[in-house]
Amino acid sequence: MDLPPGSDFPSVAHQAQWFSDEVHAHDSRLRSYLRGSFPAVRDVEDVIQESYLRVWKAAASQRIRSAKSFLFTVARRLAIDHVRHGRISPIESVGHLAALSVIEDKSDLIADVGRRERLDLLAEAISELPTRCREVFIVYKIRGVSRKAAAAQLRLSEKTVEVHTARAMRHCEAFFRRKGVKGLFDHESR
Repeated sequence: MDLPPGSDFPSVAHQAQWFSDEVHAHDSRLRSYLRGSFPAVRDVEDVIQESYLRVWKAAASQRIRSAKSFLFTVARRLAIDHVRHGRISPIESVGHLAALSVIEDKSDLIADVGRRERLDLLAEAISELPTRCREVFIVYKIRGVSRKAAAAQLRLSEKTVEVHTARAMRHCEAFFRRKGVKGLFDHESR
């Protein structure tokens, strides 16, 4: 059954069958993908359930050509959001508020906060890149793999790695300009 739920189905039973056959059938592969690709996601089950809900809602209003592809795309985006949210506002339990140090002893606290904010902006800029461009940029520029090794690892030509990297750099520079940041590093932001 390759039709999504919606007006094409005569009953809810057919919608449920479609969901079972075309979406839920990928449960174990989706779980493995999320655990392997996003180890920082604390609750993979929440991401999976939210993905199912979004696929069900989307299929009720539009035709979905590839349920598997759509499901994995939704789950990937949700996982990225969970990771991003975890970096922005980690939840830590504290026994007594009086035990917290309110005044930081570091003299360069402001510089550290500024660097952290710029790195968060870089992560946000990178997350906006198209998937393949983001992969190339992370492997080549962030992880520091040589162009030749990155090309081999990603099964691309060195020229393609260069093109994706240039596109990513232009995007990040434009993103920083829109946010009013002059540079990623301290000496560039002055």
